[in-house]
Amino acid sequence: MLVKEYRICMPLTTEEYRVGQLYTISKHSHQESEKGEGVEVVKNEPHEDPVHGPGQFTEKRVHLSSKLPSWARAVTPRIFYITEKAWNYYPYTITADSHPLQCSFLPKFSIYIETKYEDNCGDSENIFHSDKILGDHEVSFLDIAFDEIPERYYRSLEDPRFFSSAKTGRGPLREGWRQHTKPIMCSYKLVSVKFEVWGLQTRVEQFVHKVIRDILLIGHRQAFAWVDEWCGMTMEEVRRYEQETQEATNELIGLVAPAISVSEVGQPTATHSAPASAPSTPLSDEAPEFLAPPKTRPRKKSAPETLTLPALRERAGAE
Repeated sequence: MLVKEYRICMPLTTEEYRVGQLYTISKHSHQESEKGEGVEVVKNEPHEDPVHGPGQFTEKRVHLSSKLPSWARAVTPRIFYITEKAWNYYPYTITADSHPLQCSFLPKFSIYIETKYEDNCGDSENIFHSDKILGDHEVSFLDIAFDEIPERYYRSLEDPRFFSSAKTGRGPLREGWRQHTKPIMCSYKLVSVKFEVWGLQTRVEQFVHKVIRDILLIGHRQAFAWVDEWCGMTMEEVRRYEQETQEATNELIGLVAPAISVSEVGQPTATHSAPASAPSTPLSDEAPEFLAPPKTRPRKKSAPETLTLPALRERAGAE
């Protein structure tokens, strides 16, 4: 098992990010979905934990067959999906817990993600106290402005080095922005990847961590770049947006929309219902070293169409 801790700072507060992450996950999932492919929401309902209190439980199936790189499609079945179960007690979330994030055909592959959000620049040490950690683990700071992402996912309008928020006045982000930007928050993510196949374990676990790193960077960049879209939304409004988007996405990928409960549960001021885990992004086309890469193919660089939900937008404009 390969364990790494990622720290991703944002020019937001944790309370702002609570809304922003829900909005970003919903919009991104819809953009990346098409007929037969995308994020199927199976459950989204309130959940009570004896330790963490009230929160939200989500179960999703991320259908990835056509979005897998060609080297992976050669060894996977036509119907391929990842099951994601998340228990969210914002500002603390768990993705997987006793039921790891699993592939539909690889029982020996699992991902466990534990997340904590704090209003600081990523300087909290030993934030995770878990018996799942054996010895030291690598800590990586991810810079949403200056760390590279795969070229095919780059959008100039989502580049924090150039983006400036009309509503908040935040951005663009300059070199060393973490040391002087206010407000600032940090997403601490402890990621454990396990692939118990002799001869492939180390290489596959390293490859999966690289994919997760890219997903985290892209998702956090979008949350900031879309701040003017979600800034000012209440939890009730973003939950309604989430529900309508989930139903539209399930319909888009050709699935019958399940009964989805997104009602908010009463909570003390120190505990809030959590957003789901980081947005799902198609896996890289680059094969790991131990597999021969396919022939180079032209890649699409155009941005996905902007998600619009007319009914919600009309209501928001009337308020």
